Amino acid sequence: MTSRYLGRTGVLVSPLTLGAMNFGAWANRDHDDAIRIIHRALDAGITVVDTADVYSQGENEQIVGKALTGRRDEVFLASKFHGQIGTDPNTRGNSRRWILRAVEDSLRRLGTDHLDLYQIHRPDPDVPLEETLGALDDLVRAGKIRYYGTTTFEPHQLVEAQWVAEDRQLHRPVSEQPPYSILARGAERATLPVAQRYGLGVLTWSPLAGGWLSGRYRDGGQAPESSRLQRQPHRHDPALTVNQRKRAVAEELAKLADEAGLSLVHLALAFVLQHPAVSSVIIGPRTLDQLEGQLGAVDVRLGTDVLDRIDEIVAPGVTISPADEGYLPPSLTESTLRRHLPGARR
Repeated sequence: MTSRYLGRTGVLVSPLTLGAMNFGAWANRDHDDAIRIIHRALDAGITVVDTADVYSQGENEQIVGKALTGRRDEVFLASKFHGQIGTDPNTRGNSRRWILRAVEDSLRRLGTDHLDLYQIHRPDPDVPLEETLGALDDLVRAGKIRYYGTTTFEPHQLVEAQWVAEDRQLHRPVSEQPPYSILARGAERATLPVAQRYGLGVLTWSPLAGGWLSGRYRDGGQAPESSRLQRQPHRHDPALTVNQRKRAVAEELAKLADEAGLSLVHLALAFVLQHPAVSSVIIGPRTLDQLEGQLGAVDVRLGTDVLDRIDEIVAPGVTISPADEGYLPPSLTESTLRRHLPGARR
C-alpha cells in the first residue's frame, strides 16, 4: 500500500488502518481467529492498528497484544482512553489521575512499553483541557507515548487544544479521529478543514456507516442480528425512520457502484480515501472475508462523474442521522444549558 504522512509528524502510515473494535466480547469472541485477521492485515501492508481500553473492557487490547508478539516494530499502535472501565466512577474520563493509570493498564494488556498514538476518545466537559493535555505531555516526555491525538472532537475544541498546547508550551495533539462516510459527511463542514489548517493527521472511523454501506441491507433484505444493533439501536435499528432513510440512500449508492463496476464497499472506502485531509481510513472487519473484501479499495480512484453523483445523493457536509456524529455536546443534550428557568434572574 502507498503510504501517507500522518499530518506533520513525518510518520508514514498505510491508507487503511485496522480498527480492532470487533475483536472480543463485542463481536468476534474467537481470539485465534482475531489474531489471524490481524496478521493478514499486516501481511497485506496495513501498518496502523487502532484499539481502545473500553473495547470489550480491555479484552480487545489483550488480543491485539497477543497478535503483535514478535511484530510490534512493524506497527504504528494506537489506543484510547475515556470510556468507563469497570464500575469505579473514577475509572473513566479525561482527568490526570485516570490518564496516568489508564495508560499503564493499556501498555500491560498490549504487552508493550509505549504507544505510538494515545487518543482522547471523547471530550470531557467536566475536566479542563489544560489538565488533560498536561498529563499527555508528561507521558510523551516520559516515553510512554510517542504522540497523542483526539477523537470525535468538535472543530472549536480542536482549535482550543492547539492554542492550549502553544500557550502552555506542551507537545500538541497531532491527529483527530472523526466519523466520516458518504452517509455522515458532517466532518467536511469544519473538522477536516481545521485539521488541514493545523496539520493534523486524520484517521477516520465508520467509513461504511456502521454497516449500512456494506451491501448487506440491499433489496429489502432483513437486517442481520449483530452486536452493533444490540449496543446502538439508535444507529442500527432498520425500523427507525432515520435509518430507513439511510437504507434508501445506501440502495441508491449501491446502484451507482454497480454502474461504476465497483462493490458498494469499495465505493464507500474510496470516497473517504480521496479526501485530501484524510491520512488513513479505519476499517473494522469482524471476519477474514470482510477484511479481504475491503483491502482492494486502496487501488480504486473515483472519477469526477462518480464523485459528483455522490454529492447529488448526499450533499457535502450533510449527516443523515445525528446519531452518526459520534458525539453530541452537552449544549445539545442538556436542556438546562439552552434555556432559562421561569423566574430565574438573568
